[in-house]
Amino acid sequence: MIDFPESTAVHRRIPKEAFYKHLPLTAALKAKFVSDVDRIVVENSLTKRNLNLAKDSEIKEIMLLSITLKKQNFDGKIVEAIARQNPHKLIFLLEYEGEGQLAIYHSKLYRTEWIKKNGLKLTLSGNTLDEIWDDLVRQIAISSETLLHRPNQTIDEQLTAQDEINRLNKLIQKTERATWKEQQPKKRFELYTKLQEYKKQLEETTHGEN
Repeated sequence: MIDFPESTAVHRRIPKEAFYKHLPLTAALKAKFVSDVDRIVVENSLTKRNLNLAKDSEIKEIMLLSITLKKQNFDGKIVEAIARQNPHKLIFLLEYEGEGQLAIYHSKLYRTEWIKKNGLKLTLSGNTLDEIWDDLVRQIAISSETLLHRPNQTIDEQLTAQDEINRLNKLIQKTERATWKEQQPKKRFELYTKLQEYKKQLEETTHGEN
């Protein structure tokens, strides 16, 4: 569940036209905004005041937006456009027919896998909005438990490592399939060698120095 204090609740629906009419979108992306998005609701607003935080921070407000979609296979550039053009930090709860996905923009858009909506989890941790934002980014963007337990790394360092882990996992899967399909012994050995190198890199990235 998304466990935000009641003091942060807003639950205010915003006409989607208010977003796409004021965003610098291409005609094609604006058309997708109309065809893919059903409704947008501001669910929560996190501020220093309503969270009763003692310390100031550079971030002044974090908002949780729920976006009900007309189809699950939507264009992620829609969410990215909203995030990049909004002065507030935004978290997105994307919903489609009982399933949900969390998304957050931090230099680029990060999204979780689609799961049953009641299985989504998001909690608040930190003494400032800056710390809370970094932790929210971690919860959505970082899937490696090992990376989450590296307190000496910044959020950007952890994201870089997670991106590399994702890249290597895709290479390993692709190379494994190619290895099994290859009939020529020499080429199969070359692929096997590459596969072992990718696995070594993955191990070093995942379990390297903290």
